[in-house]
Amino acid sequence: MGAPGAGKTTVGRIVARRLGLPVIDVDDDVLEAAWKMPVAAKLAAVGGERFLEEEGQALCNFSASGCVVSLTGSNPLHAAAMRRLKESGLVVYLDVDGEDILQRLGAMKVNRIVGQEAGASVRDILLRRKPFYEEWLDVRVLCGRGAAAEEVAEKVVEAVERYRDRAADAFVSTRSAGSAASDPKTHFSDVVIEGLATDGGLYVPKRGFPNMGAPEWMRLVDMSYPERALVLLEKCIHPADVSALDLRTMIFKAYGSNFSSEAVAPVKHLHRNQYVQELFHGPTASFKDLALQLMPQLFAHCLPQMCNYLVLVATSGDTGSAVLDGFAGLGAATDARRTGVLVFFPEEGVSETQKLQMTGHRGSNARAVGVRSDFDFCQRSVKRMFGASGLTGHLAVEYGTVLSTANSINWARLLPQVVYHCSAYLDLCRDGVVSFGDPVDVCVPSGNFGNAMSAVYAKRMGVPIRKVICASNHNRVLADFFATGEYDLRGRALMASRSPAIDILKSSNLERFVHHVSDRDGRLVEDLFAHLDTRRHFRVAETLLRRMRREVQAGWCSEGDCLAAVRSVHAETGYLMDPHTAVAKVVADRLQDGSCPVVLCATAHYGKFAPAVFEALRMENIPEDPVEQLRRLGSTASAPGVHGGVMTCLQESGRRGHAVCPADYGALVEEVERMIQDSFLKVM
Repeated sequence: MGAPGAGKTTVGRIVARRLGLPVIDVDDDVLEAAWKMPVAAKLAAVGGERFLEEEGQALCNFSASGCVVSLTGSNPLHAAAMRRLKESGLVVYLDVDGEDILQRLGAMKVNRIVGQEAGASVRDILLRRKPFYEEWLDVRVLCGRGAAAEEVAEKVVEAVERYRDRAADAFVSTRSAGSAASDPKTHFSDVVIEGLATDGGLYVPKRGFPNMGAPEWMRLVDMSYPERALVLLEKCIHPADVSALDLRTMIFKAYGSNFSSEAVAPVKHLHRNQYVQELFHGPTASFKDLALQLMPQLFAHCLPQMCNYLVLVATSGDTGSAVLDGFAGLGAATDARRTGVLVFFPEEGVSETQKLQMTGHRGSNARAVGVRSDFDFCQRSVKRMFGASGLTGHLAVEYGTVLSTANSINWARLLPQVVYHCSAYLDLCRDGVVSFGDPVDVCVPSGNFGNAMSAVYAKRMGVPIRKVICASNHNRVLADFFATGEYDLRGRALMASRSPAIDILKSSNLERFVHHVSDRDGRLVEDLFAHLDTRRHFRVAETLLRRMRREVQAGWCSEGDCLAAVRSVHAETGYLMDPHTAVAKVVADRLQDGSCPVVLCATAHYGKFAPAVFEALRMENIPEDPVEQLRRLGSTASAPGVHGGVMTCLQESGRRGHAVCPADYGALVEEVERMIQDSFLKVM
């Protein structure tokens, strides 16, 4: 299936020859045989609208199996015909570059196609048809500009093989010693729900990340963010788990009017070779929205029918509000009523605005609970619950409830983040900053290493990222690890900072990175992270450390340096950064050599951390009202503007009470059971 001039007939013949199957061309073998006249003559005789109906009816009366069928460019406009085809066949969409199609049609002296009204150009008609192709496809074959028919046919064969062999898209645990995970449930739909592997490891794709060549990447340069996300995620999620049409619906809902920027994750020039990717235009003003506007939809789509699910989340600030907002957006049409969300956050370890965003949420099956400890305790407790067979068994038997997670240990949380790193590079290509193939660096303020790991995966897909720079605040465990090869939590206390979202000592997603650079050595990963769990320490071999440093650099900055960066950037450019972005700026200034552009991940809006920003700017007479604080900061910045979602939260939330529990694992378990009783017992 594809547009006129996409090469369906030529490619169909090559594919049929390779597969040893007969080939049928709908134009020649179906329509002209039925009508006893050339297709062009039929179109001239009956006109476009009547032609489409008669063409569709001819296809409805057509039946074939065990062959390759080349459709006409207009077949997908007839719904009944396409439904009949999909009952017995796999629909492969040849997504060919528009300029290639126009050149081919010109060479064939085709200046008008079916459905083309007077005054409309062929280009306009092709654009209008694309949604019809995307409605009916099972598999997309993205064709680079000027791709030869033999090359496209090879991609078709590979796509069909992938579709048929779902097992090739299975997942394994980072701690799996063999080629299969310890749990046989290893498909995407399983890992979305389970979150954490049964052996305590994290799920990763068995076959690794799909890699795309430069011609394919160049096709994405002029696409919108949702279009880019659709093409990339189709390659990472097997259609047996989420169909192409369902994925398209989810993505366009996730990245629509809920983002204040039409670009979703725009890239802005900051200074010299430095660029900022603004990841805070979502509803909760954090980069977490880029994943958590999509992940709950994937979760609801993959839910088995037999029980309720409680999504447990440990957050250092931003994840909590993003999870609550994302799951609230599921709507009544989904299985939202069988899903509860419980967020644990450090009571004294988040900003006031972050706390208001979480505790101000009033969903029927969602709540946030403060814990009188730090993020690491919250995260450790949640992971402990998943590993406690007595607890999970009790919840399943007593309440019919299964635990899951929306932290970045969940693959469906991490995967959407890969898209915005790809999109940043494509924006630089579109704007002429780089030509595809030119290197860039990416600097990520990181605590749990999920954002940095998603940049590593973007590089695996083919984005020319030279180095991923991991930026820490004074909780510099990652910087120390990449400097020494030693991950040491012994005697190390978490220190509160102005960038609380990265106040983390135990970086969960580092496990995925070690698995990646060790050539998927599950035994090594299990030994290292089991040692970290029991003895709070591990060391990697020098050879492995050298491999890590080839992909990731790491540094840290002090609180004073962070505030100074906010102040100096504002003074020089008028741009106002939040403290996390400032951490990235300081570390990039120190580690990046200036020989290529560097993209700083702006992970949050400054309005979420107003007191720290006021301190950085050395402003006096600060208003007490948080709403007035945000307005004043907005008036001092040339960019970005005031975030509407943060403003609304501050205006509406007020001082609402919320549950707070002690730093006791048993107390957190009691909150889990109480949440299940409140959420599901009334339903049961």
